[in-house]
Amino acid sequence: MKHILVIGGGKIGSVVADLLVQTPEDGGYRVTVADRSAALLAEIEADARRSTRLTTLCLDVTDAAALRAAMRGCFAVLSAAPYHLTVKVAEAARDLGVHYLDLTEDVASTRRIRELAVGAGAAFIPQCGLAPGFISIVAADLARQFDSLDSVRMRVGALPAYPSNALNYNLTWSTEGVINEYCEPCEAIVDGQVREVPALEEREEFSLDGVLYEAFNTSGGLGTLCETLAGKVRTLNYRTIRYPGHAAIMKALLHDLRLRDRRDVLKDILEQAVPATMQDVVIVFVTVSGMKDGKLLQDTYARKIYSHVLAGKMRSAIQITTASSLCAMLDMLADGRLPQSGFVRQEDVRLSDFLANRFGRVYAMEELSKAA
Repeated sequence: MKHILVIGGGKIGSVVADLLVQTPEDGGYRVTVADRSAALLAEIEADARRSTRLTTLCLDVTDAAALRAAMRGCFAVLSAAPYHLTVKVAEAARDLGVHYLDLTEDVASTRRIRELAVGAGAAFIPQCGLAPGFISIVAADLARQFDSLDSVRMRVGALPAYPSNALNYNLTWSTEGVINEYCEPCEAIVDGQVREVPALEEREEFSLDGVLYEAFNTSGGLGTLCETLAGKVRTLNYRTIRYPGHAAIMKALLHDLRLRDRRDVLKDILEQAVPATMQDVVIVFVTVSGMKDGKLLQDTYARKIYSHVLAGKMRSAIQITTASSLCAMLDMLADGRLPQSGFVRQEDVRLSDFLANRFGRVYAMEELSKAA
């Protein structure tokens, strides 16, 4: 069995650990979950469903020596920590020659991780979640079917199944991550040129299965696709899906009330006032157009994934999709299906390989989702 260190025992890290330790011993994993919260670790330890292959460690990631000691001897480290801590974990992985995977949507962090990957003896695979992550695998798979590309439009949303407040939103994953997506510049290709566009702008509306949604620019969802498709596509963009009205309220909070400059205050407000929910739905909606056999054609991938029982416990849709995607990438790395060193892009992974994986298959399971 391969030893895996999971940094962060929160909503996603705990599910990642559950999935990994329930694999068969032959080709399976033993996992250490590290977090600075003793209370969170105690909750993990108290869960009777946890395997004896799972241990916990109280760890402050900012303690470089302790981080390296925890990582020594591991096959890989998986960062499910807040985005501002990912670079510290990646630097330690580089020093020790340990494979590195994360869930970050932060563009600056990914750029630094790419620098660390140059000449590294281990693989560095950032952005292994839903978006960035699976969405890039889907977009690249559709794009390969065209002789030449015109546009690639990627839309993803993690939404409450039953919205009941003015924001039409419930907290389903990292509050810090959501705020970061709403504040930082967004990459896009516009008229064939790579550009930065503002978050929360270029709002659009569309209907799927009879439900009306809005979508707007957010940061990080494209992953490395801007670079991969530069010079090959006229339009490339990523937008987050919400129910109508959400963007206007968030713009008022972030810009009119200037809470983008006081993100800690906004985080506290949201976590105190907006409840979390396990009843959510993840929407993946990708449209690619281009030339094929001399004709301008369009192809679309659309899927909804709902909360469900996974690894013996009820999980939210965002937990299922994010944790399963990270585990699938680790599994393909362990099986030798991914490069064993250097920087690995999500779009280099074939969709068929991902969906065939024991973790990635949740994206294709009919009891979890339905094709649009």
